[in-house]
Amino acid sequence: MKRTKLFSSLFLVLLFLVVVGCASTAKKEGTGEYFDDSVITSKVKAEILNEPTLKVFEINVETFKGTVQLSGFVTSQADINKAVQIARGVPGVTAVKNGMTVK
Repeated sequence: MKRTKLFSSLFLVLLFLVVVGCASTAKKEGTGEYFDDSVITSKVKAEILNEPTLKVFEINVETFKGTVQLSGFVTSQADINKAVQIARGVPGVTAVKNGMTVK
């Protein structure tokens, strides 16, 4: 009986540590969020690649907790506006931060 209680207690402590270890904080993503953000990043890059007026290699895309950060150098303000519009249209994107510059 004592071993069962000890095993149960150790199991609960281990389970708690696993759950807390995978949880997110204000500056760090959890495991699930990291996967979700990488999917969002890939989708945004794919949509930019499908836009013939944009060059995907000029635009860097990073995602943190659903917020997409666009950076890089593009040829016109219209390219910036189009990239932001595309990013906002991707499912899962909660906000878009624009750090792109016209070269």
